[in-house]
Amino acid sequence: MASVASKRLSGKTVLITGASSGIGKSTALEFARACPTDLKLVLTARRVDNLKQIAAEIAKELGDGVKVLPVQLDISKSNQVRGFVKRLPAEFQQIDVLVNNAGLVKGVARAPEIAEEDMSVMMATNVNGLVNMTQEVLQGMLERNGGEGAGDIINIGSIAGREPYPGGSIYCATKAAVRAFTESLRKELIAKRVRVICVDPGQVETEFSLVRFYGDQSKADAVYA
Repeated sequence: MASVASKRLSGKTVLITGASSGIGKSTALEFARACPTDLKLVLTARRVDNLKQIAAEIAKELGDGVKVLPVQLDISKSNQVRGFVKRLPAEFQQIDVLVNNAGLVKGVARAPEIAEEDMSVMMATNVNGLVNMTQEVLQGMLERNGGEGAGDIINIGSIAGREPYPGGSIYCATKAAVRAFTESLRKELIAKRVRVICVDPGQVETEFSLVRFYGDQSKADAVYA
């Protein structure tokens, strides 16, 4: 007997940003396992080879019931996000679930020594990229059901957006922005059939700290130790 999750997801298309590793990859696998017979996944990230490997893993585990489309995308580049949905193959253009997962952190510097480059890339990815992708997908969601709308938007925030910590001021600020954007969007769409959700994970052992320490594996390992 099909599960409730499988019935709800059957025939739908899920778009996940930052799906090449960590939470994004795990999210893709969980969606696929929840509905292994009739689901389409659009997986985006900068590392398209990783996405292709995930697609192969899903096919090996679940067969051909889940159609996976790996797409290279740097969400921090607004010109790559603009018109993204229309550039997808026709069968993948109706996005039913958007998971805004792409995000990163750079450094542990404290003011007044925060590098402008680090600040810019965190804002461009965690905030601007998330908002731009939401707007790109939301228009199509609102046009369904005669204007009543349909769809789910899931933003991956962080407990850091609720409890800022020393050395993480800019990252924490970006996640606080995600939370505020989510709450505003939910209120703006209250009369529509588009659900808006924010998930705030705590510490998760992924490549997150490796990116924060500019590739220094020993420093990244020390965080989780």
